[in-house]
Amino acid sequence: MPPAAVIRSLLVFDDKHPLYPSYRVAKRIAISVVGGTMIVIGIVLVIMPVVPGFPAILVGLGILALEFAWARIWLKKAKQKAGDVARSFHNRNGQLKQGSDRNPPPPGED
Repeated sequence: MPPAAVIRSLLVFDDKHPLYPSYRVAKRIAISVVGGTMIVIGIVLVIMPVVPGFPAILVGLGILALEFAWARIWLKKAKQKAGDVARSFHNRNGQLKQGSDRNPPPPGED
């Protein structure tokens, strides 16, 4: 086998590669460890008053969503909830109101 084919066989794991099942298991374990660690770090940061931990939790969910369907669902729900919170924050402060155009005229120009 030429050297290029050997290197390619080590770098590309398709379903015909003899190490493909082991690769899938190792990938799943690595994603679980890294994503779980990020979520744990995020929870610790939420408890500590120094740094907000919610971005770390979202990053951990994003990493876990690469491999797990339940994490994709939670991440989608978190994105929707963040959008709802942002909209309610804007509505409460009067910066953006439902049904109004996005670029209101400057004051004094009616």
